[in-house]
Amino acid sequence: MPLGSESPRFLRLSDVADVLNVSERQVYALVRRGDLAAIRVGGRGVWRVEAEALEAFIADQYAAARDHIAAHPWVEPEDSRGEDVNADT
Repeated sequence: MPLGSESPRFLRLSDVADVLNVSERQVYALVRRGDLAAIRVGGRGVWRVEAEALEAFIADQYAAARDHIAAHPWVEPEDSRGEDVNADT
């Protein structure tokens, strides 16, 4: 994202947590595991996530979800008699 645009280039972990609708602790764990790219800045070493890195992470998660669904297709449940619950009677 170019400098001077409306959106910031780097996001705080709390901002990332808001976007993903998870806790800040979960975002920190993603960063520490290396699942989500981030940098440390400043004397206190606060973490920042580049907006493009967050978008790439989200795209990767969509791809992983598609792969998981393809590998584990939905099977219609059967009732206790072994019949398809959705079958016409």
